[in-house]
Amino acid sequence: MSTATKSSAEMVELGKFFTVTARRLDAGHTAPEMFSPAIDAVWHQLADAPRAHAAFTTEHAGRELAHVESAGYGLIGWVAAYEEMYGPLPEIWFTDADCTVNERSLARYRNTSTVVAEWDCAPAPSDGDTAPNATAR
Repeated sequence: MSTATKSSAEMVELGKFFTVTARRLDAGHTAPEMFSPAIDAVWHQLADAPRAHAAFTTEHAGRELAHVESAGYGLIGWVAAYEEMYGPLPEIWFTDADCTVNERSLARYRNTSTVVAEWDCAPAPSDGDTAPNATAR
């Protein structure tokens, strides 16, 4: 898979993630957990360009979102909302930043429609007055 294709797929999924985020926040739920190292790596790159980040989150979530630290492990609670909107999670969600697919997690998801994972960040509403908080890795 070429880098351009990889980044494009990850950007598409990041946009979907932000759309799911907006739906969850509007319904009074917590922000979704970012469990994909591959998609999070692209998010970090985007967050390094605050204007592009603000435009991208506004396009997909209808508001500016910040990148914040939020570590945890457990059931990923937003998968059903994603599936309702877009269908099954694609393989990229189970791929690390080095393009290695976690076959065990992907198989468990395909068999159970659930994802159990760890995460270290999440989106949060931004006040719009400051650059998104791009956390360092």
